[in-house]
Parts: sequence; C-alpha cells; structure tokens
Amino acid sequence: MRSPRLAALELKRFGRGRLPRAAVVAIVLLPLLYGALYLWSFWDPYSRLDRIPVALVNDDKGATSGGEKVSAGDEITRKLRESEVFDWHEVSGAEAREGVEDGAYYLSLTMPEDFSERIASSSGDSPGTGTLRVRTNDANNYIVGQVSRTVFAEVRTAASTKASRSFLDRMFISFSDIHDATRDAAKGADELTGGIGKAEKGAADLADGLRSAKAGTGKLAGGLARLNQGAAELETSSRKIADGTGGLAGTARGLAGELRPYLKDNGKSVGDAARLVSDASRTIREALDGLADAAPASAGSAQQSAEKLEALHRERCTEPAEPDPALCSALSGAKDAAGAAAEAGGKAGALVKENGEALRKLDGRLADLQRRADELAERSPDLNKDLNSALARINALDAGARGVAAGAAELHSGLGGAISGSSEIDSGVSRLQKGAGDLGGGLFKLADGSKELAGGLNDGADGIPAHEKKERDLRTAAMADPVQLVNQSLHAAPNYGTGFAPYFIPLSLWVGAMVAYMIIQPMNRRALAAGASAWRIALAGWLPVVAIGLVQVGALMAVLHWSLGLQMAHAAGTVGFLALVIGCFAAIIQWLNARFGAAGRILVLAVLMLQLTSAGGTYPVQTSPGFFNAIHPFLPMTYVVEALRRLITGGGLEPVWLGTLVLLAFTAGALALTALSARRKQVWTLDRLHPELSL
Repeated sequence: MRSPRLAALELKRFGRGRLPRAAVVAIVLLPLLYGALYLWSFWDPYSRLDRIPVALVNDDKGATSGGEKVSAGDEITRKLRESEVFDWHEVSGAEAREGVEDGAYYLSLTMPEDFSERIASSSGDSPGTGTLRVRTNDANNYIVGQVSRTVFAEVRTAASTKASRSFLDRMFISFSDIHDATRDAAKGADELTGGIGKAEKGAADLADGLRSAKAGTGKLAGGLARLNQGAAELETSSRKIADGTGGLAGTARGLAGELRPYLKDNGKSVGDAARLVSDASRTIREALDGLADAAPASAGSAQQSAEKLEALHRERCTEPAEPDPALCSALSGAKDAAGAAAEAGGKAGALVKENGEALRKLDGRLADLQRRADELAERSPDLNKDLNSALARINALDAGARGVAAGAAELHSGLGGAISGSSEIDSGVSRLQKGAGDLGGGLFKLADGSKELAGGLNDGADGIPAHEKKERDLRTAAMADPVQLVNQSLHAAPNYGTGFAPYFIPLSLWVGAMVAYMIIQPMNRRALAAGASAWRIALAGWLPVVAIGLVQVGALMAVLHWSLGLQMAHAAGTVGFLALVIGCFAAIIQWLNARFGAAGRILVLAVLMLQLTSAGGTYPVQTSPGFFNAIHPFLPMTYVVEALRRLITGGGLEPVWLGTLVLLAFTAGALALTALSARRKQVWTLDRLHPELSL
C-alpha cells in the first residue's frame, strides 16, 4: 500500500466519532492560540499608551527674564496633556510618590519649583540647568519604565531646544543692540573728526594771531629798548650839559669882570658851544617825539591780538553745544596771555601818557634851551657888547640844563620798568605761540586717531550681526537644534504585531505539529506490521501531519490577515514558504518521536526552547550570550524567522531562498533518519516489549 493511501487511512480514523473529530479541530486551531492570540494581545501597544496612568507634578513657580514671564512648567504641562502619550494626572508631589509606590501610577514626572528660574538663568551671571525628575517603579512594570525613558528623553530634548532658542534669540537681540550702539558710536566718531577739524583750523588761527602778537610785542620791546638807550644817552648828555652850563654860569659870574675881554677875544668859541647845545636839544626832542608815537602803537597791536583771541574763544567754546575741552583750555590761556600783553602795552602807553606833562615840559625846556642856544650862537660875536644880558641868559641856560637833566633821569628810570614789562609780555606770548603749535600738532594726531576710531567702529559694526526677526528665528532654530535626526526606515513594520509575526508564526506551527504527533503515530503501525519499506513507513507517518499543518497555516494566516490586519509584502510567497516550514517541522518532530519514543516528546519541547532563544526573534542574537550565538546557525527556526521578515515587511529575498534550501535539507535529513528508525522498529526487542518510559 502506498504512503498517501496509508496517510489517508490514518486521517479517516479521526472521523469515526465526535471526540476524534473534535481532537482534529483542536489541533487545527491550536496555532491560533500561540500565533493569533499572542500577537493580538500586543498587536499595537504604543497606540494605547494614553491608557497608562501617569502622575504629573508641576511645582514650577515661574521666573522673569528680560522683563518677560517664563513659565516653562506650565507650558510643558499643557503640551503633555494635549499629547496622546500616557494618561496624565496632575497631582501633588506626595500623591505622586505614594501612587508610584502602590501601583496607582506607573511613573511620575515632576517639574521642581525652580525649573523656569534655572532655564531663564542661561542668560544671567550664574547659568544653571533645569531638571525634569522621573520616578519609575519596575515592580509595577519594567517595560513601561523603558518606554518612559524614551518618551521623556524627547520631552527633555524639546524643553532644552526651546530654552536654547530663547537664550539664542536674546543673544541675537543683544547683538543687534550692540550693532546699533556701535553704529551710533561710529557716527559720533565721525562727528568728532569734523569737530577736531574745526578745532585744527581754530588752533591754526590762534597760532597766526599769536605770531602777529609776538611780532608786535617784539617791536614794542625793541622800540622800548631803543628809547631806553636814547634816554640813557639823553640823561648822560643832559647831565654833561647841566654840568657844563653850571660851570659856564659859575665862570661867568666869577669872572664877569674878566669875561668881556675874554668874550671879545673868544666870541667864535662861545658861538660853537651854543650851537652844540642847540643840536643836542634838537636830538633829545626828536627822541621824545618817537617815544610818544611808538608806545601807543605797540599797545594797540597787542590789544588787537587780544580781541582776536577773545572772539575766537567765544566762537569755539561759548557758542557751540559741545565745545572741545582741549581746544578751549588752550584758547583760554592764549586769550589771557594776549590780554596780559595788551595790558602791559597799555601800561607802557599809560606810562608815556602819565608822564606826558613832564615830557612836554621837558620838550618845552629843550625848545627854550635850543632857542636860547641859537640866540647865543647868533649873538656870540656881539657878546662883549651885551655881557650883562649874556650873563643873565647863561644863568637861565644853566637852570634849563639842570631841569633837562632831571627830566632825562626820570624818563630813563620809567623806561627801564617798561622794558622789563615788555620783556615779560614777549616771553609769555612766545610760550603761548609754542603752546598753540603743540595744540595744533596734538589736534592733528587726535584727528588721525578719531578717523581710525571711526573706521574701526564702522568695520566693527559691519562685523556684528543684526538680524531681522524672521532671519533671527531661522538662526536660533538651527543653533538650538543643529543636528536633525532624519529617520528613514526601510520596509518599516506598521505596528508591533507585524514586527513580531515572523517570530510567533513558526512558534505556533511547531507547537501545532508537536501536538499533532501526540494523537498521530510517527510511524504507521499497519505499515510496520505489513513489513512495508522504511521510506513508505516514514512518509505515511509524515503526510497526515503535513496535511493538518497546511490547514493550520491557512487558518492562522486568514485570522492574522483579515482579523488583525497583517499586511504581507509577498502574501503568496509567505503561504508557500510556510508550507515548507510545516513540512520541515513535521519531519523533525516525527523523527524525534520515532527515534526516542516517549522521551522524544521532551526533546521536541527542548528543541523548541533552543530555537526560540537563539533565533533572534525579539532582540538581535548578537545581544545574547555566546552559547545562543553558537547554536544560532544550526537550527531551522533561525532561517524561518529571517525569511518571514523579508516576505512580510519586504526587502531582498536572498534569505528566503537560503531558508528554502535549509528547510529542504532539514526535511530530507529528518525523513531519512525516520526511515532508519522505521527499519529498526521492524525488529522486535525486549526494550520495545517492555519500554522503560511510557507517556
């Protein structure tokens, strides 16, 4: 009898009664408990996080930064309550601690009272960081704690980004203020440069005025020196003349009796002496006239310089709104010095003026002396004729000469004081002239410095950013969150259940085949008794379970697709591949039961555990201990999980073809081993008659 017929006969015996039929139905539906039921229980848990009760504690008191109210705690609370993550309950800190401890809340999020203050401190003198406090209790649920860490990491990142944007926005606003202030400073420096230029011109005018004043004071000093020299000569000459006239008068009086013969014989000598007196008197009068003209002229020149400096000081320092301190100080000194020079010149003129009466008297006496001398010279040939008249005139000449000598001495003394004052005036004007030169040089350097300052401020203003609000928002957003995570998932699974389906589907099919061999013999007894070939016996025990397994695959995939919504990138390929999976799993389980009997059922369960722990169905196998990494490549479920991932979520099909070859190899090998066991079963031994273990 052929193997398919033997398999059909094996299945027909389950149609003889309700209980066998119920058993077959249970076996067919059993994978739904492991596959559909498990996947249904956590098909999309992240979409239901809003059902998880979480305590939210907002103790934040707010803060003020830059004149604005900062309420970071209130803002985070509002956004969290608007989100669909967790079922938020605003409670006190004590209620949150108690709730997390007794399981009323899975976790708590607390914003301390200084949360906003610390966030706002980033722009102050003592910057700090805000703290979000998360309290979890793994005794309530470990997975919720893991999920919360991911969620609150995003909350922390969002809060940090907002705080950074606020700080950077204030920083850019400060840059704009600095830019505007620097522009104003540059404008002020430009105006300063213009003012210094005017000050330079004023300093040049001051220097020119002082140069003119210096020339006037020099002329005044020179004229006074010449007058003093002339006065000294006048004093000496007048004294000599007075001595001479005194001697002449004494001689005339003492020798009056003797003069007549003398004058008679020396008339020409007397005439020459009279003419000498006349010439000397004329010279002295001319010197007096020059002194009277030169002193007022020098005083007038000094007064004009002082008036020019006074007008320049009033123009530069009194009328402008913002006078230059350095220039005004120098102009004030120059004005005072010129005033002193004018005062000294005035004193010299006043001296001449105050002694004008004496000078006029002296001039009158000199004129009288000159006239008398001229008369004497004219009458000298006839002196012997008018001795008495001549003697009287000689006495008058002597008196006039003595008066001239006294006046010349007084004039010489007064001119000495005027010379000393004019020297001091000339020295002061010289110092002022030098100071004006230094002022001009300093103002020139100051002008260069102010130009450099204005240029530097303008360049600095160009280098300071001044952004409008739109550009400022773009820059603060980029700087606050400079690195964006662009998450691109190739062949993304739409939900948690889809991601775990490649793991639970082969698990359910293995369990289905394992239970099927609990009611179906791994080797057909009729074939064994009839002495059929080993291969026929093996196939006769394998095909019924494969047939049941195909029904299990159809039922399981129908429920997963139409009830839970499992979408497969390659639906037909998935079903076809699962047919190979059920054939492989049935062959392995058949051999373990055929070879080891009752103990084989335990081995089937052990092999299942090894495959579940080493297939990498949940975490990557690289995260498992070395033992599981070692057995990973040698178990069929490893290749089944990898192939189903590509068939369900998409991607390259290389793992599918590799898995197909591996499953075919495992199937052929397991059937061969089962055939070998069948051959051994055809020989009865004491162990078969009396097995040590029976299940």
